[in-house]
Amino acid sequence: METESTDIIIPENGEPVTSRDIKCCIKQIQELIISRLNQAVANKLISSVDYLRESFVGTLERCLKSLEESWEVSVHPARSLEKSKDGSVHITSNYLKQILNAAYHVEVTFHSGSTVTRMLWEQIKQIIQRITWVSPPAITSDWKRKVAQDAIESLSASKLAKSICSQFRTRLNSSHEAFAASLRQLEDGHSGRLERTEDLWLKVRKDHAPRLARLSLESRSLQDVLLHGKPKLGRELGRGQYGVVYLCDSWGGHFPCALKSVVPPDEKHWNDLALEFHYMRSLQSHERLVHLHGSVIDYGYGGGSSIAVLLIMERLHRDLYTGLKAGLELEPRLQIALDVVEGIRYLHSQGLVHRDIKLKNVLLDKKNRAKITDLGFCKPEAMMSGSIVGTPIHMAPELFTGKYDNSVDVYAFGILFWYICSGHVKLPEAFERCASKDHLWNNVRRGVRPERLPVFDEECWQLMEACWAGDSSQRPLLGIVQPMLRGIMDRLCKAGSEHAHKGLDDST
Repeated sequence: METESTDIIIPENGEPVTSRDIKCCIKQIQELIISRLNQAVANKLISSVDYLRESFVGTLERCLKSLEESWEVSVHPARSLEKSKDGSVHITSNYLKQILNAAYHVEVTFHSGSTVTRMLWEQIKQIIQRITWVSPPAITSDWKRKVAQDAIESLSASKLAKSICSQFRTRLNSSHEAFAASLRQLEDGHSGRLERTEDLWLKVRKDHAPRLARLSLESRSLQDVLLHGKPKLGRELGRGQYGVVYLCDSWGGHFPCALKSVVPPDEKHWNDLALEFHYMRSLQSHERLVHLHGSVIDYGYGGGSSIAVLLIMERLHRDLYTGLKAGLELEPRLQIALDVVEGIRYLHSQGLVHRDIKLKNVLLDKKNRAKITDLGFCKPEAMMSGSIVGTPIHMAPELFTGKYDNSVDVYAFGILFWYICSGHVKLPEAFERCASKDHLWNNVRRGVRPERLPVFDEECWQLMEACWAGDSSQRPLLGIVQPMLRGIMDRLCKAGSEHAHKGLDDST
């Protein structure tokens, strides 16, 4: 305290000074107290605001600046660059800064008329009145410390807090009102633009993308027929919803092959087929996806009565439906589950959602390793239009609302895993009892799921239950499912091996 009042002359011999000097010193002590209080309050508020700025506000500020710049470009393209240089375009983000800066301007002020000032001066007067004016004291370090201590103790913490909060609230409200008004203006500027963007995106999704995909299909098919000729159809291997699959001995240096023949009945099916071709052709070769070798458009299919698209793919041994019917041991079945998860994860990593994971869309090679096929319903997640597609028993309940994401594939895998763990292809009882497709869908929406079978391992049952959860946000990510499956496989196969060894030892 002594160094803060050097302008008051303190007699070395300790002689009394005038009351005027005492008042000046008391005022100086008061100002020092106020200064220290201001510093303490500011440090507390600013540290809180800085944490808020570091944790949450940075992203919001960047988003606002991006919206402001894009709005300015759309409204005044010629002026956008010039305005952005001096920052005048960033109105909303500047108001956001003012909200944060409110903390920097709160002061413990003692202007005339304020409650805190009156309260402090009343206490100072009482201190002065307690001084014996007949014999005024010397201004010593102990005296100044006592005056400061009395003044500090006389302050009401609740009144100070009320004053600080009132100031902060006033400044914050004022800044927030300006921010909210500028945000509404920014929203108004972007609302019409958002509708125009939606219209444009709808055209891309419904018109431009399928048209480009069809051009790609036609041009690539022409190239393939010129290079490798028209493939020869062998025996029929199976029929699907939209085509027939034939054996093809060899084509383009690949053998044996499977040939999927599709006769698109209308423009929509042409577009869907073209997009399927585009996704299959654009994906890099992956060991968990069936590889597409090429395509040929047969303009003379059925004796010239129709046009067929022939997709030539790698030939595998059988599908999972056939494999389960023939009987598969537990270890290869669990390996198939792992392979399917790996394939779905790859599709998701490429921004694609399969939307039709089921037994017949999982193909097995001669070693019973699995590959996913039939990308007919596959779509980029950003381009899904809410159409209801898939196979009923594998369809997640949110598919019926038209609002869904790639977790529908996790749901479908949960149903597939039920079949894999059961080891057969018989329908779950809950689905078997449904008289119609609509009846089944209604039950699924109400939460009906396949029943637990006695052969199910507890961890397997928990996993399939988690995958087919009605709330899509509660379904596990496939990056979590994959190591869980590996753990289940290691545990069950090890237990089976030990049991077999024990049986062998007992027999000997």
